[in-house]
Amino acid sequence: MAEVTDHRGGVRSIRVPIPDNPLGHTLVHLLDTGGGPVLVDTGWDDPDSWDVLVTGLAAAGVGIGEVAGVVITHHHPDHHGLSGRVREASGAWIAMHAADAALVRGTREQPPLYWYDYLAGRLERDGAPETHLAVLRAARAGAHGDGGGAAGTPPALPALPDREIVPGELLDLPGRRLRAIWTPGHTPGHVCLHLEEEHPAGLAGRGRLFSGDHLLPGISPHIGLYESPDERAAGVLDPLGDYLASLERVARLGVAEVLPAHQHAFTGAGGRVRELLAHHEGRLRGLLDLLTRPLTVWEAAERMVWNRPWERIPFDSRNIALAEAEAHLRRLVRQGRAEALPGTPVRYLAV
Repeated sequence: MAEVTDHRGGVRSIRVPIPDNPLGHTLVHLLDTGGGPVLVDTGWDDPDSWDVLVTGLAAAGVGIGEVAGVVITHHHPDHHGLSGRVREASGAWIAMHAADAALVRGTREQPPLYWYDYLAGRLERDGAPETHLAVLRAARAGAHGDGGGAAGTPPALPALPDREIVPGELLDLPGRRLRAIWTPGHTPGHVCLHLEEEHPAGLAGRGRLFSGDHLLPGISPHIGLYESPDERAAGVLDPLGDYLASLERVARLGVAEVLPAHQHAFTGAGGRVRELLAHHEGRLRGLLDLLTRPLTVWEAAERMVWNRPWERIPFDSRNIALAEAEAHLRRLVRQGRAEALPGTPVRYLAV
């Protein structure tokens, strides 16, 4: 059964399940416009998820064939996974920020074995032990070039967008004022969408914010590492720094209510931003305390505090944790609080 929430003012949300994932569901938002119904994200590409999305739309009085457009906050499969099926069923356009559209193109253009090799190279530079690398090598050996999605590799053939979301601009949605706010960090092209309209319940503040994964009421989103080998060698990317700056940008909007893609709608965006800024500064200070001697990314990650002991974190989740740890290490380097020592694997040391 689909669970549909009416947020009033022509905005509803549908809880679309994510299979075998502790997040549980994606909140797909349905926005009424003068040009037809528009979705903000679509959910995971899974038959049960598709059925719930279609049933939820029907409960909201919208047939899947009536959907006019899909606005994607970011390219992850729990947000963008069903976009292609929605377009096939309705002819809807799909809009995405250019940086995430580039990642989608790369996923489509490279064979799956490329992603195994890319991840293996990253893990070796992070100092992953042979026991961890062996899991990836075994998955690669069984892939035969026709798989995707296993062992941390991207899912196969996500839909290419038809339109580009341009930061700062109003989207072309008749009768609505929906402005794109670029919020990189979770992904390079993550966008929040500011509905610049009076809150239907009269709450104080400047409209509502579709926040995707950028701002969630009880979760700190993963900070992603998406870079080419040249970008990694140059050390030019600082995704945690991008995320923290994006948080402050969102706080300055002064929105009345946040409509995130997970958990539930909430007020007090400014307070939540302050909590997340403090959370990451605490992580940085704790990590700096570990760097009294040179540590690889793996050595740092296994000493950090996670939601469970390191030895109980499964393979794919460890790869995510490594990216999170490296994002924090890079922030310390950018702040001049640590340095990256030459060599492979790379080691970090407090200064």
